[in-house]
Amino acid sequence: MRVEKAPLDGVLLFVPTPHHDERGLFTRTFDNALAKDSGLDPPAFVQDSQSRSVRGTIRGMHGRSGRGEAKLVRCARGAILDVLVDARPGSPTFGQRLSVRLDDETFTTLYVPPGMLHGFQALTEHADVCYRIDREHDPAEDLSVRFDDPELSIEWPVPVTVVSARDRAAGSWAQLRERL
Repeated sequence: MRVEKAPLDGVLLFVPTPHHDERGLFTRTFDNALAKDSGLDPPAFVQDSQSRSVRGTIRGMHGRSGRGEAKLVRCARGAILDVLVDARPGSPTFGQRLSVRLDDETFTTLYVPPGMLHGFQALTEHADVCYRIDREHDPAEDLSVRFDDPELSIEWPVPVTVVSARDRAAGSWAQLRERL
């Protein structure tokens, strides 16, 4: 496994080396010691969650106010385009975005530091996404920005099929910046 620093400040990619044999494969998806060697003080994760989405579904763009939340994200089945927007005032990469393909072939895991907006689109018939989160969910801290905000101009690679009512009703990036 190797760790790559992404262009957004504090974002890391954990890129494993799957071992294949006649049984199938085995791979590590996260390594605490490698995280520390890369300058990350890995948080204690308190919640594991999983979502399943059909092709074209968009979930996001979501974040948390207050201390934010750190998370590890990986696609256990299928493929997604995972998108981050740095929503941390004072960050050297504030307002910048990053798109990363996560899938069940490379098994790359994305470390998302607190203060990022996060969303993804399912690229395959079904996509299962696993999250490890460092804080319990508090709905009062939810932040969201529309997935199709013109200022962010996120390029979703496949036609959009399903978006929740909550995500369609989200505010703009400009509105969120005013609140930060």
